[in-house]
Amino acid sequence: MKLLFDARYIRTDHHDGISRYSAELLTATAHAVREDPRVRLCALVSDPAQRRFFPELPTITGPSVTSPAEVFTGALLTRYAPDVVFSPMQTMGSLGRRHRLILTLHDLIYYDHPQPPGDLPLPVQWGWRAYHAAWWPQRLTLNRADAVATVSETSREQILAHHLTKREVRVVANAAPSSGIPEDQALERLARRGTDLVYMGSFLPYKNVETLVRAMAHLPGHTLHLLSRITPAREAELRSRIPEGAQVIFHHGVSEDEYRELLTTCAALVTASRAEGYGLPLVEAFAQGAPVVCSDLPIFHEVAGDAAGYAPADDDAAFAARVRELTDPGLARERVLAGLHRIREHTWADSARELLDLAWELHRRD
Repeated sequence: MKLLFDARYIRTDHHDGISRYSAELLTATAHAVREDPRVRLCALVSDPAQRRFFPELPTITGPSVTSPAEVFTGALLTRYAPDVVFSPMQTMGSLGRRHRLILTLHDLIYYDHPQPPGDLPLPVQWGWRAYHAAWWPQRLTLNRADAVATVSETSREQILAHHLTKREVRVVANAAPSSGIPEDQALERLARRGTDLVYMGSFLPYKNVETLVRAMAHLPGHTLHLLSRITPAREAELRSRIPEGAQVIFHHGVSEDEYRELLTTCAALVTASRAEGYGLPLVEAFAQGAPVVCSDLPIFHEVAGDAAGYAPADDDAAFAARVRELTDPGLARERVLAGLHRIREHTWADSARELLDLAWELHRRD
């Protein structure tokens, strides 16, 4: 089987959720097929710099995913004759394709929260809003595929509930960046954790960072670290909401090493998001032995189980209470060990096997 993996969503400056998903899943898939002569794995890139984020593989070059030429990608790939193509998004062009196609829909967030990411070109943002104004464009998009993948059982249930595709929907799940630090090291870190709170994520309205900022009024002596890049206007808006005397630091982006160091020493990673497709920061925190306090969402329960403290998304006092309860050594210990257990239940190697199983099923169809 000749399997082509669409790696064009890998960002070369800093990972977002889809970029990290692409890089991690491709790397795990490459490892999984290394000793399997039946599978020839190839990556589709649009920028040569994307190659440094996965193991050495044959690659072919296609158009940028935001280019008008994307509509012809299916026809372009015919010259390479792949048997199965996997894309970590649902927008890959399929016109003229002769291969089996797996498209991915991560979540349904933007139907309830239609504001697009601000780093997209304006025409793409306009198209984004129009696309999410009704369900039928998504149905047309997904029904072009032979199968649809998604990253969690929660998202799968939502896709099925809205009848978004006639195709089979399979979970090729997100996972933690590693199996985590040893338990004894996690407990050693727990004894030395301070009063910093860490937020990793965008500042779109549905991320609801305002609740975290308000919660600082109830957490004297704590400091909230907002790690991601932020526009000046959004920063000014959030700064105007900081309670008097509260400590909030805007980092304007951090490196992977800086992020890992903060997870090593913080009291907790916090997120008050109103909607998520998975919640990568949660498992990134678990991998470093960091406690987690998050909003009471079904997806967070799927990902974290009993390893996190939960609060209603708009209840800043409840968020503060979940942070304060981590001063109970027994409770904090239970949460940290549960977090390490959660991320070891499902790894990127498992996700690679899920992808390969689906690809083989499609390949063997008449």
